[in-house]
Amino acid sequence: MFFHSVNLWNLAFYVFMVFLATLGLWDVFFGFEENKCSMSYMFEYPEYQKIELPKKLAKRYPAYELYLYGEGSYAEEHKILPLTGIPVLFLPGNAGSYKQVRSIGSIALRKAEDIDFKYHFDFFSVNFNEELVALYGGSLQKQTKFVHECIKTILKLYKGQEFAPKSVAIIGHSMGGLVARALLTLKNFKHDLINLLITQATPHVAPVMPLDRFITDFYTTVNNYWILNARHINLTTLSVAGGFRDYQVRSGLTFLPKLSHHTSALSVVSSAVPKTWVSTDHLSIVWCKQLQLTTVRAFFDLIDADTKQITQNSKKKLSVLNHHFIRHPSKHFEENPAIISDLTGTSMWVPVKVSKWTYVAYNESEKIYFTFPLENHRKIYTHVYCQSTILQGVDLSWKAELLPTIKYLTLRLQDYPSLSHLVVYVPSVHGSKFVVDCEFFKKEKRYVQLPVTHLFSFGLSSRKVVLNTNGLYYNLELLNFGQIYQAFKINVVSKCSAVKEEITNIYRLHIPWSYEDSLTIAQAPSSTEISLKLHIAQPENDTHVALFKMYTSSDCRYEVTVKTSFSQILGQVVRFHGGALPAYVVSNILLAYRGQLYSLFSTGCCLEYAAMLDKEAKPYKVDPFVIIIKFLLGYKWFKELWDVLLLPELDAVILTSQSMCFPLISLILFLFGTCTAYWSGLLSSASVRLLSSLWLALKRPSELPKDIKMISPDLPFLTIVLIIVSWTTCGALAILLSYLYYVFKVVHLQASLTTFKNSQPVNPKHSRRSEKKSNHHKDSSIHHLRLSANDAEDSLRMHSTVINLLTWIVLLSMPSLIYWLKNLRYYFKLNPDPCKPLAFILIPTMAILGNTYTVSIKSSKLLKTTSQFPLPLAVGVIAFGSAHLYRLPCFVFIPLLLHALCNFM
Repeated sequence: MFFHSVNLWNLAFYVFMVFLATLGLWDVFFGFEENKCSMSYMFEYPEYQKIELPKKLAKRYPAYELYLYGEGSYAEEHKILPLTGIPVLFLPGNAGSYKQVRSIGSIALRKAEDIDFKYHFDFFSVNFNEELVALYGGSLQKQTKFVHECIKTILKLYKGQEFAPKSVAIIGHSMGGLVARALLTLKNFKHDLINLLITQATPHVAPVMPLDRFITDFYTTVNNYWILNARHINLTTLSVAGGFRDYQVRSGLTFLPKLSHHTSALSVVSSAVPKTWVSTDHLSIVWCKQLQLTTVRAFFDLIDADTKQITQNSKKKLSVLNHHFIRHPSKHFEENPAIISDLTGTSMWVPVKVSKWTYVAYNESEKIYFTFPLENHRKIYTHVYCQSTILQGVDLSWKAELLPTIKYLTLRLQDYPSLSHLVVYVPSVHGSKFVVDCEFFKKEKRYVQLPVTHLFSFGLSSRKVVLNTNGLYYNLELLNFGQIYQAFKINVVSKCSAVKEEITNIYRLHIPWSYEDSLTIAQAPSSTEISLKLHIAQPENDTHVALFKMYTSSDCRYEVTVKTSFSQILGQVVRFHGGALPAYVVSNILLAYRGQLYSLFSTGCCLEYAAMLDKEAKPYKVDPFVIIIKFLLGYKWFKELWDVLLLPELDAVILTSQSMCFPLISLILFLFGTCTAYWSGLLSSASVRLLSSLWLALKRPSELPKDIKMISPDLPFLTIVLIIVSWTTCGALAILLSYLYYVFKVVHLQASLTTFKNSQPVNPKHSRRSEKKSNHHKDSSIHHLRLSANDAEDSLRMHSTVINLLTWIVLLSMPSLIYWLKNLRYYFKLNPDPCKPLAFILIPTMAILGNTYTVSIKSSKLLKTTSQFPLPLAVGVIAFGSAHLYRLPCFVFIPLLLHALCNFM
């Protein structure tokens, strides 16, 4: 029946949209590199020592605890307090466990053993009871206050020690990093209690899913404080993102917002971190061995030898983090590096006058210095490039950079006018083969421009560049590549001559406006396909160009082809805007709901949901209004008027400020919303029929009601009970129970209609005449209306749409219900409760709608007005709900309330 109301073209469209959505979802959830993280293991059995908290504190936060991590003898020794190390506090994120500290804690312990415990770190971890703070924000402030108390408790454990710490370092995973930043907003919090903050996969910019106002208010408070007080915040902060493997928190959200002038903050993607070079998913970022090793090395380099604690020198802290997380020169960190070195000795000195030079050593017994005179080379070449497979060595310039298989150095000759020679030092390495390559080159020969293909070429066209200069290094400038909605595939074909063994090449995508580089290692000769897409769009005033750097072999030729990847573009749409889809679905359902109400008013019949969706759900009914409002907000007078009316900020403006504007994105999302609304309507209709069949199988057939009563005797009692449930426990629970009651009433009506049709086949014409007679029969005091089969069918069509709307309200309220159930042993009443105000209105509305039939409202004076409301509300859903999902129920309950009132007016 549902399919009969949709023509084949529309059905083909819905199937096609499902196919496109599948492509986008596949790219987000599967279109990334395999997990290359090595697992970090404990060498001894991990132990978590519970730290006793003051009784008042334990009573105030019964669900929270503080633990000290340890292994083996270290754990035994530190059961007797006080402590003597350097405190580090780990804060788990959404549904995170305090035991996640074990990876970095174990690695730090092994590092301390290597230096005979000259320095060591004490890793503490907070147990937040695995709360779902990404879905329910009501406990974020409570967690923040508890962490403040934990910091004071931790510092008391070192009281009386010679080198007692005055502050702690914090590592925050996911929402734990946001809680750490929120500490600074507390009134009584002293900023110097934190000396370093490292966040892992923390969504700093905005919540992933803004499902209640407590989350968005918390974000607004934290980010506004950090922006307004940036000059006074002296906290060194590092944010590490997981890259494309982390589909729970996209990396663009992890970059600290609007702090480019704040020199103590760094943001980087794990694929760009030296000695890590891998993308991590949301959970593996806490146990990825490569990343945790980098973090521990940084911690030990941050120690001040005088205080035996983390240094208070902000400049040193930032230098250490840059050294380990941004650009590693393949040397141990030095606070004041030497720029002069003594090269005298008995070593062999070999002059080299050629422009391209390779040295292969197998088992050298003595040191060699190779000298390159620069006077003649300056006249012909602009740059010199050297690479070595020896990853340690002396670099006076500190401009060498480490890659997975080589260390390389590029110098521009005009920057060193007084330099007479370039000296390459080859140490004595026994039993190891290594290769050193150097070449002089002109910039224009190695910096090649490669314009990317157009967004709408759909991969049908491509651009190619051929590299035939036998170089070791190329820079391909990817022109016109700087938007998050762009996505490409680069194919690098290497062809080598007279090569007996495979050659390792490294391809690196370098994004100069953000630290989100990614590396690909390939063997030559080969054909390698690489994905190109961004986490952060290029800022408006930024003139840099994205670079595709190639570290190659002089024995090979390379062909580089770039073309648009349509599936990855869809992936970017899902990745950046998938969270807004519920708003567009609800907007479509509201438009179909409007069509049904209006058809009931104008013709007396309620048409099929699918037919109304096809007729009414048009983008031009919604998008132009949002675009016009956004345009007018650019004028000062309109913005002032907007503020006077106390209207919230337009969501489209928020997305623009976050550089998240796609071409035609609202149209694309609307079409996806139409498709989702159609299939969800089909699912709800099929579910009602299935449940009614089950009802008939388990219980004897029921009849259609002879007299329609809008308020049954048990309705006031049921409404009061559900309101009491909402007040004393959880609003979402009461909404769910009301929803189930409503579904039960609809299923019962469907079962009654099925029974009636099966047992009493009626002449349609006679039925319609009988319906007209019965519909005009009214009592003087109470409406006693007889329900015909046609009225029942109309009512079921309307109920199916209402169920569709209510389903989305229930889904959006589920997180707070899940949170309440999870914490039921600690709190019987959810406080604060984001759904309680909504429940008070929605419970009586659903109770009345459950007993509402189209025959009882088609003559209502309020029906025409009710049919006009869903259109502006559909616009409001897109304007104010796409980035604030918790607002959607507020737009939905208004037409439902008016629909219920039609019974009385």
